[in-house]
Amino acid sequence: MLKSMTGYGRNEAVTDGKKILVEIKSVNHRYSDYNIKLPRHMGFLEDKIRKYVSSCVTRGKVDIYINVEYYETADKEIILNKEIAKNYIEVLKQLRDEFSLEDDITVSKVAQNPDIFLIERVEEDEDKLWESVKCVLDKALTAFVEMRSREGERIERDLRERIEYMGKLAKQIEERSPQTVKEYSDRLYEKIKEVLDGREIDESRILTEVAIYADKVAVNEETVRLASHFEEFYSIIDSGEPAGRRLDFLIQEINREVNTIGSKAGDIDIAKTVVTLKGEIEKLREQIQNIE
Repeated sequence: MLKSMTGYGRNEAVTDGKKILVEIKSVNHRYSDYNIKLPRHMGFLEDKIRKYVSSCVTRGKVDIYINVEYYETADKEIILNKEIAKNYIEVLKQLRDEFSLEDDITVSKVAQNPDIFLIERVEEDEDKLWESVKCVLDKALTAFVEMRSREGERIERDLRERIEYMGKLAKQIEERSPQTVKEYSDRLYEKIKEVLDGREIDESRILTEVAIYADKVAVNEETVRLASHFEEFYSIIDSGEPAGRRLDFLIQEINREVNTIGSKAGDIDIAKTVVTLKGEIEKLREQIQNIE
């Protein structure tokens, strides 16, 4: 099944005292391009995230946003600054002795000075954090891939219908081509007959001219190759592998054959069919740009 390069997935969960949010979105791109945004202290996860997502995504411009909110002080640790506390107590004692004040130095009094405490971020276990993020990332990635698959399924139906239609058009050209040779032969015979005005017609000369014309406008090789390309188109779609680049190359080959037929066309009906084919090729090309 084909996958679109356009998709979106989101998941949010609370685990280990923190709320983790993951959003993934992608648009068309010739190659694979990842833009990962996450908190500064989680920078060590960027490579892991890229590898994890790339196992499911082979093409497209992918934006991955990850945010982590910690509840209360889950990510912080309060540390006593002993030097500041010691100095603060000594100053209080000096104040007491100097002015003969009541001695009411207590823990609560000392703790009122915020400078004696340091709040530091707790160094998290990197493996544990990765497991938490991966769990949320995995569900967002699943939703993301499912959306790309649904869109890819719609594109695939459209591609199959267009290739089937183009196959019928190519068949019409294949059937029409021999008739154009016969029509040319009849026109040539009538014209020479009119010019000679009753004199004997050189049948061998007419046959030679018709043979030259038939060789010039013959498109059987091109229509055979077109049929082969159409079969290959189906084969690529059914392979279950990323198909965008291969289909993009194949559509160029199909366009080349159609252009050759158009350059040989000496018939208005074939020329009209070629124009229709080229229109379908452009529609195919636009759709293929959306495929992974």
